[in-house]
Amino acid sequence: MNLLAVDTSTWTAGVAVLRDDQLVASLEVTRKKTHAQRLLRCVDTALRLSGLVLDQCDAFAVTVGPGSFTGLRIGVSTVKGLAFATGKPVAAVSTLKALAFQFPCSRELVCPMLDARKGQIFTALYRWDPVGQWQEVMPEVAADPEAWLSQMTEPCLFVGDGTVVYKKIIKQRLGPQAWFAPEYLNTPRSVIVAHIGAQQIRAGAGCDPAVLVPCYLRKSDAELKRNGLSPCPKDVV
Repeated sequence: MNLLAVDTSTWTAGVAVLRDDQLVASLEVTRKKTHAQRLLRCVDTALRLSGLVLDQCDAFAVTVGPGSFTGLRIGVSTVKGLAFATGKPVAAVSTLKALAFQFPCSRELVCPMLDARKGQIFTALYRWDPVGQWQEVMPEVAADPEAWLSQMTEPCLFVGDGTVVYKKIIKQRLGPQAWFAPEYLNTPRSVIVAHIGAQQIRAGAGCDPAVLVPCYLRKSDAELKRNGLSPCPKDVV
């Protein structure tokens, strides 16, 4: 199976091509420009490096959130277009899963954490079990970091840009029980998105592109304005 994966949930835009669980090509680009200016070029480059044309892709995967509202819309819209054009299935992949699943065989809990701004984080909690599978210990939420951390009582590996923003609070709460991933792993990797997506497609858990939508975990700025609330600072990626 040839699978093309896209991630635009953070400032890093990623595209990967997987062929039967083997990585064929991967591009990760971090620039302060909108993903709309570069994503299709990255897709085209990844396909050319893989020796494929679009019609030879058997499936697609895309991160649907949480993350940057603008970035997610760009990635989801792009993959919907590719899927409609080819008639191929799509896997909707959680950004938090993509961060956590970089650490199989971890002895500690794994806590992916994204900075959601306005004093909040997007987060969840995962455990790698003895039979070699991931378990979701706590579901995905948008939460106050201190309230979230107050629930934790055992060693944990933290990953994501939220761990950089709230590292001091994490250390205060957990002390030596807190471990931190290196900063170069704090953004999702498109190859992990591809791997998770391939698993979902094989399990029959693909998504109809017609109903594929971002998962924001909280209301969009437009919804907040309609309700008379202050939107988050603008994030254009």
